[in-house]
Amino acid sequence: MQVHILASGSTGNAVYFQLGKTKILVDAGISARRIEQGLAEVGVRACDLDGILITHEHEDHIKGLDVLIRRHEIPVYTRPLTWEGIKCRDRLPGYCCKELPMAFSLGGVRVEAFNISHDAADPVGFVFRYGRQKLVMATDLGCITPPVEQAMKDANIMVLESNHDPQMLIQGPYPPFLKQRIRGKRGHLSNYDAGQVLCRIPWQKPVQVFLAHLSKQNNAPALAEQTVANIISKRGWKPGEDIILHRTYPDMTTSWVSGKANN
Repeated sequence: MQVHILASGSTGNAVYFQLGKTKILVDAGISARRIEQGLAEVGVRACDLDGILITHEHEDHIKGLDVLIRRHEIPVYTRPLTWEGIKCRDRLPGYCCKELPMAFSLGGVRVEAFNISHDAADPVGFVFRYGRQKLVMATDLGCITPPVEQAMKDANIMVLESNHDPQMLIQGPYPPFLKQRIRGKRGHLSNYDAGQVLCRIPWQKPVQVFLAHLSKQNNAPALAEQTVANIISKRGWKPGEDIILHRTYPDMTTSWVSGKANN
């Protein structure tokens, strides 16, 4: 198994998963060129992708989709209402535009979508099952709902939103309406919330957790990691042993391959 966070943050998101021979990209929120370069750095060609899954239609998740699909003719899966909000759909080859069912098989991987609370048309997170392994991608969460908790249970690997530090957000430069949006139930998950959910749900020990979708203005990778580590430590878990935390970045790749992390 491989996980490569090509980019994660408020400026763009793209995550590459390789499970056995199946190659999946989740979101294409950076330029097609950056996606191609990021994949090439881990030994993959964009044209070899089995599919691209889109969580929702916001620009930081679809920025490179138009060029990438027209150039490589990769099948793209997302929810029907999400397709309605993707303006470039009319320019894409029709046979590449697939409606995302809530569960289906892609190559040798079982893909399960689950609903999340975010201010988009029909946003989803993903569960990937491969053999005994369970990977979960849950970002752009205003809050942790019961379906999200159920999806996260017994995971081996999680890409989990840790978007902002509440105090930095309050004291930061954003206008009040934007601060309220981020803090709202259809906004983004804080570092504190990420730590709390890791303490509540059962997971496979040790679990690899990528702290993702960090705000450039209202967070920092080291702060997110330290906050989550402090919370889980107080509950008796050992960071680095029980829960292995990985930082992610908007402009560099974070990789996990066979239990080894390299930034």
